[in-house]
Amino acid sequence: MSNTKDKTFSCEFFPPRTEAGVEKLLKTTHDLHEVMQPAYYSVTFGAGGTTRDSTLEVVQLLTATKIAGQQINVAPHISCIGSSKQQLGDLLAQYKALGVRRLVALRGDTAKNGETTKELSYANELVSFIRETHGDHFTIEVAAYPEYHPESASPQSDFEYFKNKVAAGADAAITQYFYNIDAYLHFMDKCQSENIEIPVTPGIMPITNFASLTRFSDACGSEIPRWIRKQLESYAEDKDSLMAFGLDVVSNLCNQLLENDAPGLHFYTLNQADSINAIWKNLDR
Repeated sequence: MSNTKDKTFSCEFFPPRTEAGVEKLLKTTHDLHEVMQPAYYSVTFGAGGTTRDSTLEVVQLLTATKIAGQQINVAPHISCIGSSKQQLGDLLAQYKALGVRRLVALRGDTAKNGETTKELSYANELVSFIRETHGDHFTIEVAAYPEYHPESASPQSDFEYFKNKVAAGADAAITQYFYNIDAYLHFMDKCQSENIEIPVTPGIMPITNFASLTRFSDACGSEIPRWIRKQLESYAEDKDSLMAFGLDVVSNLCNQLLENDAPGLHFYTLNQADSINAIWKNLDR
């Protein structure tokens, strides 16, 4: 049985597009906090900065939210590819004024129109910019890719990008989701061989819908192992069985990760609480 006392558990949200979505997000936050009390909630940032304003609005909403009399911790995603240094500086100042102490610093995806500012092109440059302008005020999380970023030329070049982010001042990392634990363990062995000691928290994606999972995975380069894919395909018309199978697979993965000294878990919630709370209740704690 793993000891979760000293591990960090967190959840990720995306900015809702409607008032109903905002209300649902607040309920999701309360439902998650009631069961697992995450250390923080991260809020995503759209391609090319397309959700910059709505990300800020969600952060403002959540930082003003108290649950059982306690203020919750929020970690905005911030990306550089679609933002100027002036825009980034203004945004960081707003986050600092809101009491934000943690950021998830990413290169970000190029907007559909292909526009970039060219001022900062890589995540390590963004980390350096945050450190230069705000010192150690923010704990900075960066992304890690155990199965390699889909745009990477090679596994080694992908790891070099990760090393650059660590060297620039990243405090910790969160991985893209995966279902093959060997990918994470290999990545951690690589970190150890390179004397990289920052915590690398596995990103966890619940399995609740085969079509959407396939779409997400194809886009981000996360492999769905064949045995999982085939089983999910067989449950195409049986949602209850698919949900039960997905819960079992992801719960087992989480327990194996914790047993192998993962520093915690970061849950990609898709703004839903039920599947995350179900996984949480299955953890060996």
